[in-house]
Amino acid sequence: MNQEKIMKVKMIIAIVLSILSVVAMCVFIALYFDEKANVQRTYREKYMENLTYACEEIDTYFETERDIELHYNMILSDVGAARNMVFLIDDYSEEKQKTMNTFHYCLVKYPEQMKEKLKESRTAMDDITANLDKGYDELKKITDSIDKLGT
Repeated sequence: MNQEKIMKVKMIIAIVLSILSVVAMCVFIALYFDEKANVQRTYREKYMENLTYACEEIDTYFETERDIELHYNMILSDVGAARNMVFLIDDYSEEKQKTMNTFHYCLVKYPEQMKEKLKESRTAMDDITANLDKGYDELKKITDSIDKLGT
């Protein structure tokens, strides 16, 4: 084989390898975006699941007359978990994240005032789990109504 044919074969091999590399890279990029979408879906499901748990715990809080503090702490835990999830969801606005964070902060910092607002909070969280944006507006109204200088 002469030198020219060897160079042609090497060039053909190089072109084929580069095409295969580009195809493999495209496949991995597609797999990355698919996995990212799956992770976001999981975060969204966990967020809604934690809000549902908080709603169920609010119901238990009002149904039982024992372990009131335990049930309040369970509500606080579920809302805290939901708050952590909302920050991981890419397509949720900063306003929604801020609203959930403020709501959790009020639950922690002003338990006496928030205990009076649990039924309203449950309604708001039900609206959020039903994918209604008015739930965030309701939560914002609840947190705005808290006397943050009081107890």
